Amino acid sequence: MMKTAAAAITLLAWLAGIAVAHAETVDLLLVLAADVSRSIDDAEFNLQRKGYAAAITDPRVLRAIAGGRNHAIAVTFIEWSGAADQNIIVDWTVVRDEEAAGGIAATILAAPRSFLGRTSISAAIDYSLERLAAAPAAADKRIIDVSGDGTNNSGRPVTEARDQAVASGVTVNGLAIINTQANPGYAFHTQPPGGLPKYYEENVIGGPGAFLLQVENFDTFAEAMTRKLVTEIAGAPPSSDYAALK
Repeated sequence: MMKTAAAAITLLAWLAGIAVAHAETVDLLLVLAADVSRSIDDAEFNLQRKGYAAAITDPRVLRAIAGGRNHAIAVTFIEWSGAADQNIIVDWTVVRDEEAAGGIAATILAAPRSFLGRTSISAAIDYSLERLAAAPAAADKRIIDVSGDGTNNSGRPVTEARDQAVASGVTVNGLAIINTQANPGYAFHTQPPGGLPKYYEENVIGGPGAFLLQVENFDTFAEAMTRKLVTEIAGAPPSSDYAALK
């Protein structure tokens, strides 16, 4: 029996070694981290969800994926709010073609809203870093793509989380949504001194090639997200329309 058990353990170790050796290599590991805190109302939430779904299936994004060395990226989509509020909507999925992208879009559109709480960008970055560590594929380029309409008001300082991610070789990009429809009680949160884009540039984005895209309202979210994904996947320098990290 001992010999049989030892043989079984050896076989399992061998199989595990094969799995590691044959881990799929993609051009990019991408965490899409969407803010669903309480400053985002239901109409804005729906526009954001539709924007992500439209962007991942956009022909420009699919062409960018097909043009990479490995012709594939791996994507996971999470929603976040307060310090303890993070939820996986779409687990790691390798995208090579329209079919896989369409599956991600359908799941995003069908899932119920995860949270309606405070805003912890720092916890969102921390959680995204954990998801990158659990990715079943490998890539030289790893990006956390944070979208939000306000400042960090829960959890540890966002700069600490950002700096930890950057130290791990991860790039954090930002999509600052200018939410002019938010309840007046959220004015300081959504319109900090100097503006939300400046806040994101100074506190959220970081790492090689990090950049920030400003979205004027939720109605333009889909186009902004599409352009952002193309830039991230293709690795092209941000255009003058982006606020780039210095």
